[in-house]
Amino acid sequence: MTIQKFSTIGTVLVGSLAVAASPAQQSSEDGWTMVWSDEFDGSKIDKKKWGFDVDCWGGGNDEQQCYRDGNRNATIENGALVISARREQATGAAWPMHMRGSVQWPNALVTKPYTSARLSTKGKAAWRYGKFEIRAKLPQGQGTWPAIWMLPEKDRYGTWAASGEIDILEAVNLGVPCAKCPGGRENTILGTLHFGGKWPNNKHKGEEVRFPAVLDGGFHTYAIEWGPERITWQVDGKTYAVRTADEWSTTGSKARGAPFDQSFHLILNLAIGGKLAETRGLGGVQLDGYPKRMEIDWVRVWQAPDAKGISAGTGPEQGGK
Repeated sequence: MTIQKFSTIGTVLVGSLAVAASPAQQSSEDGWTMVWSDEFDGSKIDKKKWGFDVDCWGGGNDEQQCYRDGNRNATIENGALVISARREQATGAAWPMHMRGSVQWPNALVTKPYTSARLSTKGKAAWRYGKFEIRAKLPQGQGTWPAIWMLPEKDRYGTWAASGEIDILEAVNLGVPCAKCPGGRENTILGTLHFGGKWPNNKHKGEEVRFPAVLDGGFHTYAIEWGPERITWQVDGKTYAVRTADEWSTTGSKARGAPFDQSFHLILNLAIGGKLAETRGLGGVQLDGYPKRMEIDWVRVWQAPDAKGISAGTGPEQGGK
């Protein structure tokens, strides 16, 4: 979910396909085997599957939220995970845990005007290759930045972005007035890869497409199919982007497929503000309409036989081994 620039390709996805089949049906019909999931059917967030980032770093994007781990910002409601961004001041660590305590990144505090939550499977489950499906309902409003994405369990090829980043779904400022958008409101979704060298020598390749159905107030299924030679992005079962191995690389290795040949974990978060959101749409962050809610109905991870062109890989990998 790191800041990036895109060019609109003009693709319009005008609607959704039928509601996704059950896991058993999908496994039977398509040859996929589900290896990990969270249906959010319990009363509490499963701490064996999800951990929380707790900081006010802003992701390197000048985001305006502090991430917290209490049920005020993340909870289970009616069989769904709900991440709530609230307009309320909070103070916390200026840097993420792995950067704190050095001369360059001291244990400083910072105060931000919003709170939210960022959950990940880091240290609990990570996967190399497969199909990743997340059924979610996204918030609307200027300054909102929901994201479903993946980072490497270990920085095998170096720090960001040499070891890669996979953005399954991002959207900013959904629903705000947009003269170029079908229906006159912002309805763009984005899918992106980050790779290349360590910042600032990083690169990216991504697509952003118009998806008017995202504004219907319902759930939609965002997915990637990730294999050694290609990564495919889908929404409600319809492909809107494909990247192949000859399009990505890393300064950390000459091996074909690197850096996307290692284990990645999943991340779910709702950011407020930041460079990408605040420089688009109406600009800045709209102050009313809080709390903003990102709802996740379920998360499912599948693997397939090699015959489908996607290696079964090694996932899920407990502890990222």
